[in-house]
Amino acid sequence: MGLPGLLRAVIASVCLGYIMAQKVTQNQSEILVLEKEVVTLNCAYEANSYTYYLFWYKQPPSGEMIFLIYQESYNELNTTKGQYFLNFQKATSSISLTITDLQLEDSAVYFCALRDHSDAGA
Repeated sequence: MGLPGLLRAVIASVCLGYIMAQKVTQNQSEILVLEKEVVTLNCAYEANSYTYYLFWYKQPPSGEMIFLIYQESYNELNTTKGQYFLNFQKATSSISLTITDLQLEDSAVYFCALRDHSDAGA
């Protein structure tokens, strides 16, 4: 049983599309954070084309997969949506998700996903 106000984030990765030459890697496993704090989840990737999309999802204990935020490779500006902020580093093939003002509802497995533009018609 967890401590009151303690959040748990488990990190996982997934690659979208029928061509599996792309790769995403998340080296963090489980992170414990208190409510109201900030957490950053890291993801490294390998893409096969100039245009690709990076997505973050979360899967709470209920099992549903919830889309959070995405980044387009051709967009130089980092995406922000509510409590979610992306730090996209195309030169180093990495993207991190920062979640601010954490709440108990943020306890979940978090997935970084990559979709290569060449998969878009599949």
